[in-house]
Amino acid sequence: MSHELDLKKYSVRTDLAIEANERKPDVPGLHTEHFDEAGVKITKMTIDSQAAAVIRKKEGAYLTFEAKDLRTGDTAIEERVEKLFAKHFSAFLKELTIADDASCLIVGLGNTNVTPDALGPSVVENVLVTKHLFDLQPEHVQQGYRPVSAITPGVMGVTGIETSDIILGVIEKTKPDFVVAIDALAARAVDRVNTTIQVADSGIHPGSGVGNNRKELSKKTLGIPVIAIGVPTVVDAVTITSDALDVLLRHLEREMTDKKPSKALSPSWMRFGETVDYRTLHLPSQEKRAAFLGMVGTLSETEKAQLIQEALGASGSQMMVTPKEVDFFIEKMGNVLAEGLNAALHHQVNQGNVGQYTH
Repeated sequence: MSHELDLKKYSVRTDLAIEANERKPDVPGLHTEHFDEAGVKITKMTIDSQAAAVIRKKEGAYLTFEAKDLRTGDTAIEERVEKLFAKHFSAFLKELTIADDASCLIVGLGNTNVTPDALGPSVVENVLVTKHLFDLQPEHVQQGYRPVSAITPGVMGVTGIETSDIILGVIEKTKPDFVVAIDALAARAVDRVNTTIQVADSGIHPGSGVGNNRKELSKKTLGIPVIAIGVPTVVDAVTITSDALDVLLRHLEREMTDKKPSKALSPSWMRFGETVDYRTLHLPSQEKRAAFLGMVGTLSETEKAQLIQEALGASGSQMMVTPKEVDFFIEKMGNVLAEGLNAALHHQVNQGNVGQYTH
């Protein structure tokens, strides 16, 4: 009796909807709009139930910001991203018919002891919380603020409690109108790590970025709208190796067809010399791939992922890779998201006047 090999578990994983769309761009029920604003690439995407089943992303609206220059640490770029994020996140709330005075619970998901997973707590440290002022001294709260509370629930391995249960308990007691959940994600492209922000109204699975999915946080499970904000901080080791082979193949094809071959392999994420975005180049034909890499060059993506995973050993499928400057990136992205949220949630902050009650 023959058994068909299940290759689904070897598919290259990503938490970003735009990356899932890149691999299957012509899916019915998926609408995408791209535009650039102040040097930042912004993508609006809506996924219906039919498209969700094909690209394996939850049904809903997605908003993605891509700013590769965030890696430079330039404060001017960070401020530009903050303002754009605040502007479009505020519009995102309006599209969800969330009122300007609706109360918000910000949830910083993640583990402070694991740097790539500490994005959520980093954001919570810098957000402007006001709910206690509305409860205790409402007469002193200026116009242009909304009740905002924040919590860092930790991870199940530390608390012994399912994260969604902690959040549900807080919601039942404090009764916010909507939740904003922030968590680390995983990307499939190295150059999107710490340079991309994804906003979605479809909820989130805590720990998805480090491959440790817990119960989802969504309107279905919590009873109120849940807006997920994520930044990819890690890449699967299998993904990196698979992409490296694809970059090599595209580079060899480019060198064979270019009248002035450069001989230098300079992908777009490198910062020296002439760089090339190899994602925009086509892979060579199957015959050329076989000539370049033998049988490995002709493998499908899932077959290649299976081979790489087996070559990496038993732990390969769980090996997540992050840049060595991850602590710097987490601090920077935490500040960018917090300042953007402060301006989007409190119109008075957006006008540049924080007022006397900020803590």
